[in-house]
Amino acid sequence: MSDFQLVSVHEPAGDQPQAITELSAGLTRGDTDQVLLGATGTGKTFTIAHVIVE
Repeated sequence: MSDFQLVSVHEPAGDQPQAITELSAGLTRGDTDQVLLGATGTGKTFTIAHVIVE
């Protein structure tokens, strides 16, 4: 269980749920390098916050 608590009125949308799942799986596998690509304002920080919670 994470000590980090995400408080937001928004839920992951679009490609974010898949990105969260894949990034979390990469961490579990021990992948040392992963890339999250997205233009400005597409929710990269929000996505990573959800990965941290998982």
